[in-house]
Amino acid sequence: MIFQRLADQLADIGRSGLMRRRFARDGAQGPRIVVEGREYLAFCSNDYLGLANHPRIVEAAVDAALRHGVGQGASHLLSGHSVVHERLESTLAQFLEAPRALLFSSGYQANIGAVTALAGAADAVFSDALNHASLIDGVRLSRAQVVRYPHADVDFLSQALASSRGKTKLIVTDGVFSMDGDIAPLPGLLELCERHDALLLVDDAHGFGVIGPEGRGSPAHFGLHSSRLVYVGTLGKAAGVSGAFVAGAPEVVETVLQRARTYVYTTAAPAMLAAAVEVSLELIRKEEWRRERLRKLIGSLKHSLREIELKSSDTPIQPLILGSNAKALGASAMLRERGILVPAIRPPTVPEGTARLRISLSAAHGEPDISRLVTAVRETCRSGAEAHA
Repeated sequence: MIFQRLADQLADIGRSGLMRRRFARDGAQGPRIVVEGREYLAFCSNDYLGLANHPRIVEAAVDAALRHGVGQGASHLLSGHSVVHERLESTLAQFLEAPRALLFSSGYQANIGAVTALAGAADAVFSDALNHASLIDGVRLSRAQVVRYPHADVDFLSQALASSRGKTKLIVTDGVFSMDGDIAPLPGLLELCERHDALLLVDDAHGFGVIGPEGRGSPAHFGLHSSRLVYVGTLGKAAGVSGAFVAGAPEVVETVLQRARTYVYTTAAPAMLAAAVEVSLELIRKEEWRRERLRKLIGSLKHSLREIELKSSDTPIQPLILGSNAKALGASAMLRERGILVPAIRPPTVPEGTARLRISLSAAHGEPDISRLVTAVRETCRSGAEAHA
């Protein structure tokens, strides 16, 4: 019976410590959230700049909903593309100093759409071993020849590009890697693109708004400008709203618009979200204090937990690698008992044997929050989390 097979598969997931469970948050996203009537100090969101419930952004969404409604009723290529979407695409392009930008309903759709639009069966895609699942799925769907290069290994990639016979060569990488928080070696990757006539697609979901001048992301962090750069940014993390975009050369963006099935066959996201992002971009650009506070909190956490050896990261993503699924689950449970939410991340999200706590910081946190987290993490590590799993 099919239902018994499904039940057996679920039981196997549970026995291996890989069962995932949701909790229902009551109220807005923020440094403190309420779950089942209890308030927790939360280090489990990607609201890096603390904008998810900013009153100006909320007001912009409400005003736009009153004017444009809450549903678009069609894809962008039919009647779903509003003047608000059009204006936001122009604003995003100006903000990034890119020729053009194209809105998507989610980062997953943007990555799959961009990869499959730019690469096909006659082409070759070179994918970092630690790329996000959306890039991996896009690469698989493209039907291109795939080279999975060791994480951030520019020398290996150089040799692979030199031996490739792909008609179009596309390098795909996270900008800031979502589980380790490290930044891709973009200058080296872009130099390889120039040498081998390739494109570089950067999924900067965790870099946009957070790093670089005015929060313009990983390429700006390195001072990079190139028509070979295809930039994918997410609007549901540091920007605090929802959606995503692809930015780059006019020929690239138009190709994505024409060929990306995740764009062509998807109802446009509500105009009220685009209006909210417009305000968010203004705050991202002008309020440098948010990134400054974030940098201070990152430094404070790393210094205070230096004896525990957080994996090196200069971004809000601070992984504490514990190894086994049981240790990660146990540590997360012990922190929750202390009123702190830090998620346990396990395979296949991360490689086998690298289960971890993924601590994510926000500009909405304060130094007392960091101190409380540090104390709880130290106590948890001393107690031995595995026995508590």
